Amino acid sequence: MDEAAQTINRLISSSVSKPALTLSWTQRHSTDVETESLKQIIRDVLQEETSFGYVDLAPRWSGGKIVLHPQDESLQSKEIPLDTFFHKIVMIRDRLRVMEQKVNSSKLSDAEKVDLQQYITKVYGSLTTFNVLFRDKEEQFRGSSKG
Repeated sequence: MDEAAQTINRLISSSVSKPALTLSWTQRHSTDVETESLKQIIRDVLQEETSFGYVDLAPRWSGGKIVLHPQDESLQSKEIPLDTFFHKIVMIRDRLRVMEQKVNSSKLSDAEKVDLQQYITKVYGSLTTFNVLFRDKEEQFRGSSKG
C-alpha cells in the first residue's frame, strides 16, 4: 500500500466518534487517483473531523523555506520548509482557539475569563507577523485593535 493510501486509512480509522468516508478496496489501492483528487479527499476528511478545517499556505510561499543563519559563521545554518513552519503556526492558532473555548465555557468568574481572554488576544497580536503566510485573510491572526 502506498503512503497516500496509508495516510487516508489512518485518517479514516482515527475517526471513531462519527461515521467517516469509506473507501472500497479498489479506491484505496487504485493508482489512478490523481494527486489533486487525493488532496481534496484529505481536506474534506480533515474539515469534517476537526472544528477548524484545512488552511492553505499563500501560493507565493509554497515550496519555500526559512533559513536561520547564526551570527557565528562557523556554525551551520538551519533550513526549515515553509510548509512545515506554516503547519506549526496553524497548530498554534488552532490550540489558542481551543483554549479560548475552554476559558469561555469554564466555571471561572467573569473577571478571570476577561483576564485570560486579554492574554490570549495579546498572543494573537504577537503572531500577526505570520499573517503574510496565510492564503485567506479570514484565517489570519487578529490581536486587539486600538484606536
